Amino acid sequence: MITISLCMIVKDEEDTLPNCLDSIKDCVDEIVVVDTGSSDRTKEIAHQYTNHVHDFEWIDDFSAARNFSFKHATKDYILWLDADDILREEDRKKLINLKNKLDPSVNAVSMIYHYAFDEYGNVTLSFRRNRLVRRKAGFKWHDPVHEYIAVDGPIVHSDIVVTHKRIHHASGRNLAIYEKRLERGETFSARDLFYYANELRDHRQYEKAVDYYQKFLDREDGWVEDKISACDKLADCYYHLGETDRERETVFQSFLYDSPRAEFCCRLGYQFLNNQEYKKAAFWYELAASMEKPEKNMGFLLNDCWTWLPHLQLCICYYHLGEHKRAYEHNEVARKYRPNDRTILSNKEFFETNFPDDCR
Repeated sequence: MITISLCMIVKDEEDTLPNCLDSIKDCVDEIVVVDTGSSDRTKEIAHQYTNHVHDFEWIDDFSAARNFSFKHATKDYILWLDADDILREEDRKKLINLKNKLDPSVNAVSMIYHYAFDEYGNVTLSFRRNRLVRRKAGFKWHDPVHEYIAVDGPIVHSDIVVTHKRIHHASGRNLAIYEKRLERGETFSARDLFYYANELRDHRQYEKAVDYYQKFLDREDGWVEDKISACDKLADCYYHLGETDRERETVFQSFLYDSPRAEFCCRLGYQFLNNQEYKKAAFWYELAASMEKPEKNMGFLLNDCWTWLPHLQLCICYYHLGEHKRAYEHNEVARKYRPNDRTILSNKEFFETNFPDDCR
């Protein structure tokens, strides 16, 4: 059996830290908490779970803080979580099973990250992250913000899910770090350009975001999944700027990096649906609905586009095309994913009342 050190960096997390540590404490052999300047009860709470609580003077560098936390780990493997992450019961069991069975030559284990949810608790955004790393491999964190850990060697892609339970809303801290770096004259890597553009978009600075997404996409380097994601986010910027043609061009640009993804098919479908071109819209939504979600993909996945959304939109398309039976069938598929959705239930009642013969 392998042993695990949990390493965390925290600041002002008194509202979330207990839930996180309660969900993981029985699965790990050591807990290391690094505080980066809390002014609440975070450190007091951490001391209730571990004696390994350390201070780190904040220098606008998340990687430096995470690397500092890793230096205090003593077990075979290091697991990292944020204070607003938890493991649900089924995932605790999976992690304990992994401890018992993991080949100690494995360098890293990726886990699924359920990052955002809709009002019904369905996952809307998920991706993979390398969560568990072999300590003696000496892997390091890189980049001051939107940091990542570089791993190589044998990697296991597990089905363990880390669930994000956000309480605090995002601040402008990350954007400020990037802009301080620009003021110092730092040269941004491809990854910096991508994540800086994301921050600009999140803060609705769409024109400036467009500029930095283009700079990123013009580079030869850069992870292909970030290129695909950049196309999606750039298209979203053009949508908000009212530049429909450029939005569509950016969608097609994404096809240069990989076969069409459901997110892009839904975006094209939405454009045609808004233009009342229902047959064209149905083509793209049908393509999205036919795709199988890639479970081992390390990039960002908008789960709505891979599950219920294309079916709900196909219900609208086929209704306007006079194909009521097909419209009802797609609405029923959407209902399997969102059984309490008011729109879907209203559609169901409408079809069963007005077209009962098509609902059998």
